[in-house]
Amino acid sequence: MLWDDFVNSEWHDWRGSGRSEDRLGQEKWLHWFMQQEQVTAPDLPSQKELDELRELRSFLLDLIRHIASGEAVTSYQVDILNEWMAKAPVYRKLSQSADQAIHLSYFPENANWTQVMAEISASFASTLEKGDLSRIRICDNPDCLWVYYDDTRNRSKRYCDDKMCGNLMKVRRFRAKKKLSSSPSNSSMPKAEEEL
Repeated sequence: MLWDDFVNSEWHDWRGSGRSEDRLGQEKWLHWFMQQEQVTAPDLPSQKELDELRELRSFLLDLIRHIASGEAVTSYQVDILNEWMAKAPVYRKLSQSADQAIHLSYFPENANWTQVMAEISASFASTLEKGDLSRIRICDNPDCLWVYYDDTRNRSKRYCDDKMCGNLMKVRRFRAKKKLSSSPSNSSMPKAEEEL
C-alpha cells in the first residue's frame, strides 16, 4: 500500500535509542520510495513540496492514531482527505484483455508531487473504504511506532515485525519480570517474619 510506506517515512529506532529520522528529507530514501511505489514525479520534491508532503504525513499519522485508538473517522477527517485527493485529477480507461475480461484503469493526469500526494491520499481512502479499520495498527513497541495493516486471519498481530519488535519486547518483559522477582522487596523474608 502506498500510504504505509509514506507515513513510515517518519522513522523511530525500534531498539530504544531514542533516535528518529525524517526520511522525506533524505534523497536516498526518496529515490527508493519513487522506485518502490512507481512515483510519476520526474524529480525530487522541491522544498515547498516537501513541506506539503510533511503536512499530509502529519494528517495521516493523526488519523491513524485516531483509528488505532478505536475511534470512528469523523466527517471533518473525511473532508480533509477529500481535499488532498481533489488536488490532482485522474482519467479512466476501459480495456479488454484477450480473454474478453474488461478492466477499468485509473491514470494520473499529471506527473508531479501534487499528483503523488493525491494518490497517497487515495490509497489511504481506499483502505478506509475496503478495509477493516481495526486492522490499521501502530506497533506495540513504544520505541518503534511503525504503522501497518494487520492482514492476519485472526487480527492478532501486535508488532510490525515479530522477529524484530516482537522478540525485543519479549526479552524486555522477561528481564522486567526477572528484575522484579529478584528485587529486595520480593526476596526471602527476614527470620523474625519467617517464624510467625
